[in-house]
Amino acid sequence: MSSSAPSRAVNRSFRNPSSNPAAFVDSSDVSNAYFRRIVRDDSTDLDMASEVGSVNGGYTVVIPPTPDNQPMGSGNDSVSDHMDRTIAMKAEQQMVSSSIFTGGFNSMTKSHMLDKMTDGAADDHPQMAGSRGATCRMNGCDGKVIRDERGEELSPCECNFKICRDCYADACKAGGRCPGCKELYRPNDDDEDPYLPQTTPLSLPAPPEAHHVEPRLDRRLSLVKSKKHSQQLSMRNPEFDHANWLYETKGTYGFGNAVWPKEPDPYTGVMTGGSVPDFKDRARRPLTRKVKVPAGILSPYRLLVVVRFAALVLFLMWRITHPNTDAMWLWGMSIVCEIWFTFSWVLDQLPKLCPVNRATDLVVLKDKFEQLSPENPSGLSDLPGIDIFVSTADPEKEPPLVTANTILSILAAEYPVEKLACYLSDDGGALLTFEAMAEAASFARIWIPFCRKHAIEPRNPESYFNLKGDPTKNKVRHDFVKDRRRVKREYDEFKVRINGLPESIRRRSDAYNAHEDIKAKRHQVENGLDPSEPLNVLKATWMADGTHWPGTWTTPSLEHGKGDHAGIIQVMLAPPSYEPLFGSENEENLIDTTEVDIRLPMLVYVSREKRPGYDHNKKAGAMNALVRSSAIMSNGPFILNLDCDHYVYNSMAFREGICFMMDRGGENICYVQFPQRFEGIDPSDRYANHNTVFFDGNMRALDGLQGPMYVGTGCMFRRISLYAFDPPRYKDHGGLCSGLCCCCAGSSRRRRKQVHSNTKKMELDSASMMGEDEEDQEMQLVPKKFGNSSSFLMSIPRAEFQGRPLADHPGIKFGRPPGALTVQREPLDPATIAEAISVISCWYEDKTEWGNSVGWIYGSVTEDVVTGFRMHDRGWRSVYCVTKRDAFRGSAPINLTDRLQQVLRWATGSVEIFFSRNNGLLAGSRMKILQRIAYTNVGIYPFTSIFLMVYCFLPALSLFTDQFIVQTLDVFFLIYLLVITLTLCMLAVLEVKWAGITLEEWWRNEQFWVIGGTSAHIAAVLQGLLKVVAGIDISFTLTTKASTEGETDEFADLYVVKWSALMILPLTIVMVNMIAIAVAIARTIYSSDPSWSKLLGGVFFSLWVLMHLYPFAKGLMGRRGRLPTIVWVWAGLISITISLLWVAISNPQNQFSSGFSL
Repeated sequence: MSSSAPSRAVNRSFRNPSSNPAAFVDSSDVSNAYFRRIVRDDSTDLDMASEVGSVNGGYTVVIPPTPDNQPMGSGNDSVSDHMDRTIAMKAEQQMVSSSIFTGGFNSMTKSHMLDKMTDGAADDHPQMAGSRGATCRMNGCDGKVIRDERGEELSPCECNFKICRDCYADACKAGGRCPGCKELYRPNDDDEDPYLPQTTPLSLPAPPEAHHVEPRLDRRLSLVKSKKHSQQLSMRNPEFDHANWLYETKGTYGFGNAVWPKEPDPYTGVMTGGSVPDFKDRARRPLTRKVKVPAGILSPYRLLVVVRFAALVLFLMWRITHPNTDAMWLWGMSIVCEIWFTFSWVLDQLPKLCPVNRATDLVVLKDKFEQLSPENPSGLSDLPGIDIFVSTADPEKEPPLVTANTILSILAAEYPVEKLACYLSDDGGALLTFEAMAEAASFARIWIPFCRKHAIEPRNPESYFNLKGDPTKNKVRHDFVKDRRRVKREYDEFKVRINGLPESIRRRSDAYNAHEDIKAKRHQVENGLDPSEPLNVLKATWMADGTHWPGTWTTPSLEHGKGDHAGIIQVMLAPPSYEPLFGSENEENLIDTTEVDIRLPMLVYVSREKRPGYDHNKKAGAMNALVRSSAIMSNGPFILNLDCDHYVYNSMAFREGICFMMDRGGENICYVQFPQRFEGIDPSDRYANHNTVFFDGNMRALDGLQGPMYVGTGCMFRRISLYAFDPPRYKDHGGLCSGLCCCCAGSSRRRRKQVHSNTKKMELDSASMMGEDEEDQEMQLVPKKFGNSSSFLMSIPRAEFQGRPLADHPGIKFGRPPGALTVQREPLDPATIAEAISVISCWYEDKTEWGNSVGWIYGSVTEDVVTGFRMHDRGWRSVYCVTKRDAFRGSAPINLTDRLQQVLRWATGSVEIFFSRNNGLLAGSRMKILQRIAYTNVGIYPFTSIFLMVYCFLPALSLFTDQFIVQTLDVFFLIYLLVITLTLCMLAVLEVKWAGITLEEWWRNEQFWVIGGTSAHIAAVLQGLLKVVAGIDISFTLTTKASTEGETDEFADLYVVKWSALMILPLTIVMVNMIAIAVAIARTIYSSDPSWSKLLGGVFFSLWVLMHLYPFAKGLMGRRGRLPTIVWVWAGLISITISLLWVAISNPQNQFSSGFSL
């Protein structure tokens, strides 16, 4: 076998034995051997060169160390040792950002270097995987040439000989002569060679008092250097107020001549300084504040709740004591339904008694975490890191263009670049999604600098370029129009590439598969086999670099199908440098970025391993896989999860959420929930897709209790709360009075409550920061709970420490020292990625607490509500963050059938919650009473559909039988009915006031409550009972994400009629009530003794039903008012059957004057 010379280390493998999931072997640990990739060119490939080019095959070998072949980092002298270590580190970082890692159960973790990820030209951004650049001209080496931080090529010799860093280091060792011109390299005057990497990993620093003040700050401000002050710092007294530092000249006390020099602010450009900064005021200024609802609205609202409740009780008492003896069955059914409606209304209304609003102060956030201070002399950002999770499962239902726009909006958010890391979970393992994300990462180098330069909002390119109005409004730069035009042209080309990916992948795979067929046929002939025998050649899906895609293939095969593929991790954008990187003055650049930071946040593609026989737990399992892999790779103390169609509409949203986490008392907040806002909804919001009554009413009210529920997306978590730890402090809420304390002014301050300090749960975290033995930590953390990954276990105390608020005030008991997060995180290496591969394997969660008490909770299609319930049950609090500009926006199904399917899934999950131990009735003593009632209502509300269905048929039955729910229309009945109706309307008006919604939105919500209650909720109750009683699992239907690309009518899907069995019951109710009204009117008109009071009561309630079901009936008509034939057939048959059945059972004796009887 002939082969070319071995290249530099390109592929590495890490063993992952099934017996020890956390064990892996680094290339530097296998007897000091290292890996090299042997590349061979197959001459038989030339036949297909015109179509697909030559296909390179490769394999990985292990080269043991010899005297003339030493691995990196094993030199003889200290200089070569340092140089080899830095070279090895740089090579590993380049490998991480340019390789795709795969692995899984009982298999090796492998890495494959990608020459390119898409068929388009490679990117030249320094953080991009597969960034383009010239190849080293040394024989046998295919490494990339030396490049600077901006990605520009460098040449260490004047002859411009292209050479990589590794070969340059070898040349320096061999005599320092250029391999091209044979001349000596010119010596460098600097202490460090610029052509060799000098970066070293930094660890978490000691508390800031152990550091010396930087000279730059020392020149600006004289600080205390007395012995007494040093002793105070060394004691680490928590009562010491860091805000009261004295500024003095050397050796004296008092202010002296210490001043803050005047200079332009790095953010605003405004001249600041000239006086001593007021650190005391800064330390005490809150990041958030609670804005109470005006008493003029809230007090009448509470009073009306009491009045209506009293009216309902009196009404039910009157109804029970005044039965209708002529129709006891009708009276009995109505009484049961009305009692249940009263109970359901109380459950829904009680948690609404304490609504609150909240506001944040972003100026204070910047002042405390991103300004120069004695604790932060460098002025670098001290904000904690955030890991953003985006989940997708099917590129056919969730268009890649929508997902790519969401990723771009996240990467462009206004947050320190080095503190952000975005993870995309592709649960389908599709190459289409992978290449779409590669295209998005490439376009990000243009889009993100453009957004930063011109302060673009929103930062979703599709939404931004579709905005109506003047795009130049409030833009001050003279080159905005030119830049916008160029970026718009690039985005149009980007969309063409994304939309063309399915066809590109198909054609590429067909060409490579045809090539494999020819090779197999030739091999068959050469071996003398029968040419007529069919060939068994796999129809693989091929990546752009001519290798098999390790995920799901278009034509499924063994280990390459949905639910059966290896785990995949690809770092699309490598972690950025810690210092700002500005663009160069290159005329070829699309826009001028000389004053713009061109760094991009870290972007990682993750597809967890799936194998047959394992329950992968849908979205919850994918989220838990991201929690573990991100903890090993970036370990941001906060996690924000978004659906693939929910993009960042407000670039400051991350900062607003962090304000709550970093404020005083924020250590007890488990998550910050943002409201869901939607685009693409029809102007009339026919099916209440905006759901503003819930997001602006119920969620604001829960924020006044223990916090809002988790609703699945747009939620920022404290990572440590997902690990089933208790909060640092919690309270027991054992009695009803303690649960209602928020409604009684000052009662919470007068009651004595035992406050528990969760020291035991935090002992491990504190111990890890104090340097206790690692073995003791692992024994305390019990690997059975989290799995056997030691790297993951060690990430837990770091995440807890980094997520603490600043301890800049004595009132903060669980804080961290200022300036502790101003250091760069450790760079990624192949061993880290290999460990991340192991924790996303299908077997990792076996015999652990993942999904049971740790992470997202399994066992329900509404895993979001259950996960939030578990956190509140442990004593955590949550916060509702409503921003002035919507934080996130997404899409919602405007088609009737899709909307009903969505509601069916939610209601089914609620039924599962009711029959599980996650029922609010079973909550512990740490949850407030009203919070328990809210969670109890979540599990009970679908059962209201049973009584609602009966009540919607009662008016028709009343009209058919010429009876009513009461004997006669008594004056007390009418008074009670009038009071109940008026108080309901007045409550609606006041709720609209404090919730900030409109009466039309409130009415749409009421209409869809009836539509959903008579269709999806009934089906959900049946499905839930089947699962609980018979064990029949519930199928999960993925909601289709609408894409308006190429649509002439934005709301075309609104008029599409898709038949569903969920439509039968509400359509039957409509038909039966219409027929009953017609029959009752005809009977009363032609009757010799008409009963107008009964007709009036029956028609009134029938019209009430029809008014609520009007949007449903309108949706069935479609655009042209046509109804599918099948709908008419089913509705007619059922209506006629019910009518004839009633006539057969009870034939009224009243006859019409014309002589016939009904």
